[in-house]
Amino acid sequence: QEELVESGGGTVQAGGSLTLSCTPSKLDFEDYSMGWFRQAPGKEREFLAVISRISGTIYYADSVKGRFTISRDNADKLYLQMNTLKPEDTAVYYCAAPFRPKFITTTPSDFYYWGQGTQVTVSS
Repeated sequence: QEELVESGGGTVQAGGSLTLSCTPSKLDFEDYSMGWFRQAPGKEREFLAVISRISGTIYYADSVKGRFTISRDNADKLYLQMNTLKPEDTAVYYCAAPFRPKFITTTPSDFYYWGQGTQVTVSS
């Protein structure tokens, strides 16, 4: 069983919106900073956003700043609200938690726990 499970992916037209969710299972979710990443075919995994344990610190990649919003409900889930989607946003989206629970980082290799990913496809 995965420690993290993503949901909410799908196909949407350019300019549309989607909200992804990440549900922790075995992880003590409230103790961890959390991140969202994506990976398009033939490309490396790309950082999107990270949020600290109590949502006091948030960082975004320049490619999604102003369009995507990361948030969390420590009783339940991590979210990624995605607006004004573009065809270049097409990828598999992953949530992740770092090996060091309180660590705020944007580097994929610092993250140890990953979900299985959810596909987002944006049509032009």
